[in-house]
Amino acid sequence: MIDQLAKQIFNDINQKASQFSENQDQASSQVRAIIESALRKLNLVTRDEFDAQQAVLLRTREKLEQLESRLAEFEKAHSPDS
Repeated sequence: MIDQLAKQIFNDINQKASQFSENQDQASSQVRAIIESALRKLNLVTRDEFDAQQAVLLRTREKLEQLESRLAEFEKAHSPDS
């Protein structure tokens, strides 16, 4: 994945290099835009999105453990051997 990103960024920079002016700020913002564009093409998620999904997963696991525990208690209470 890193190789793919590096190749994509390199290709995008080469395509845009002739458009850079002597203005450092403008060139810097253009490079930033190219890198952001390359990252968007990789279908990455932001750290905030990742953290939110991780929290959802944690809550889901906790709920599953609670339900499994309740089911085990129910099965024990209603087993024919009781």
